[in-house]
Amino acid sequence: MKLSAVILTKNEEENIIDCLNAVSFCDEIVIVDDKSEDRTKEIVKDYSAVNPKVKLYERELGNSFSAQRNFGIEKTENEWVLFVDADERITQDLSQEILENLSIPEYSGFLIPRVDYMWGKELKHGDPGSTKLLRLFDKRRGSLKGKVHEIWETSGRVGQLINPILHYPHPTISLFLKEINFYSDLRAQELFEERKKTNFFLILLYPKAKFIKTYFLKLGFMDGAAGFVHAILMSLYSFLVRGKLWLLWNKRDSI
Repeated sequence: MKLSAVILTKNEEENIIDCLNAVSFCDEIVIVDDKSEDRTKEIVKDYSAVNPKVKLYERELGNSFSAQRNFGIEKTENEWVLFVDADERITQDLSQEILENLSIPEYSGFLIPRVDYMWGKELKHGDPGSTKLLRLFDKRRGSLKGKVHEIWETSGRVGQLINPILHYPHPTISLFLKEINFYSDLRAQELFEERKKTNFFLILLYPKAKFIKTYFLKLGFMDGAAGFVHAILMSLYSFLVRGKLWLLWNKRDSI
C-alpha cells in the first residue's frame, strides 16, 4: 500500500528540510505553500530537484485550513494520506509502525499521539499531554470538518498507533502570541458563521475554566514553568476567541 504525505507551509525555511527528511519513507510528498515570503519555496524546489517524489503547489490559505488540506489531498496520487505539519517530525519507529499498519484492511484511519516540546522541555501534561490526532487515513473513506481545528471524520474503524509524532511549535513566546492572534481570528469567524454567540460572562468564564482544566485538572503544573506559560497562553487564546466573536456580533448588530 502506497502512502502520500501532505505538508502545509508558510515561511517554514527553518523547519522544512528536517520535516521533508522525516517523511522520506513516504512514496509521495505534497507541499502546499501559502505564499511564503522567506526561502521555503526555494528550499523545496532544490530538494525536489534531487527527489522527484516531492511536489510543490502554491495556494493562498484563504482562512480555511480544511480547504488547504483538501487541496493537498486532491493532489495526492495514493489512497492513504499522512498529514504532517512543518514543525513536526516523524521518527523512524513511527514510520515503521505506519508502514506496518497500512496493510490492515479493516481500518480506515489511525490516531497518532503527539508529544510537544516547547522551549526545550517536553510537555507531558496539560492539553499537549493527551493529544491524539487522526493524521493517517484512507482518503476514500472520510472528509475534513472545521476550518481552523480541522478534524478528519470517517465512518470506518479507527485504530491507534503507539509511537508519537514529535512537535516543536512556538520557538519563542512572541511567535506563540502571533499565532494565537491569527488562530483566534479564524476561530472567532468560524463560530460567527455558525451563528454561535457569546456574552460578558462567557468571555470572563471560558478563559478561567480553560486555565483550571489545563493547569490543574490535566496536571499542567507538573511541567513546571513551561506548563504554566502554556496554560496561561491557551487561556488567552480562549479569551481572544470569545472577545473577537463578541466584536463580530456587535459590529453586525450595529449596522
